[in-house]
Amino acid sequence: MVGPVIDELSTEYEGKVKFYKVNTDEEQELSSVFGIKSIPSILFVPKEGQPKMSMGALPKDVLKEAVEKELLTEIA
Repeated sequence: MVGPVIDELSTEYEGKVKFYKVNTDEEQELSSVFGIKSIPSILFVPKEGQPKMSMGALPKDVLKEAVEKELLTEIA
């Protein structure tokens, strides 16, 4: 399950990255806006640059690598 991994990463990156979990059954409009078609889906939204979507469950090390690359790397 991705939920516990997101909780762990939220603690590890506290103050650097914000993590949100959305119940797509309750937030259907939000799911539609972001084009979420499968669960789990993870949307990376950097301060600058384009958002990127990852679909499917990923292990913690892969998610951590994606957070580092997509959200914490300086844009030149």
